[in-house]
Amino acid sequence: MTLNLCVLTPNQIVWDSEVKEIILSTNSGQIGILPNHAPIATAVDIGILRIRLKEKWIPMALMGGFARIGNNQITILAHDAEKFNDIDPREAQKTLEMAEANLNKAEGKRQIIEANLALRRARTRVEAINAIL
Repeated sequence: MTLNLCVLTPNQIVWDSEVKEIILSTNSGQIGILPNHAPIATAVDIGILRIRLKEKWIPMALMGGFARIGNNQITILAHDAEKFNDIDPREAQKTLEMAEANLNKAEGKRQIIEANLALRRARTRVEAINAIL
C-alpha cells in the first residue's frame, strides 16, 4: 500500500507521486506517516521532509507551510521547497556562512528574528544535501 504525496509551493508542484512513507517536520516535532494514517492537518516547520520510495530515502528542504493528511493522500502547501538534487552545494554553504555572519551582526529584535529565520532556512538546505550522503 502507498501514499499519494503532493508538495506544492506558490510557484510550482515540487513533488506529485506515490510514496511508501514520509517523515515530516512539524511545529511540534517530527511525525512519520504510513498508509492508513489518521486524518490530520498540521503546520509544517522549516526542516527536512524525508520521502521513502521503496528502500530509498529522498530528502527535501521545506521552508514551512501546512500539511493535510487523510485517505492515503498527503498534500503539503509549502512556502518553498527544494529536492536535495536541485540544491547547489557550494551556493548553499555560502548562503549558510552569510546567514551566520548576518546573525552575528544583527541588532534589534526584528533583525535578530529575521537573521535566525534565514539561518534556519540555510541550515535546512545544507542538511538536505548532507542527508543523502
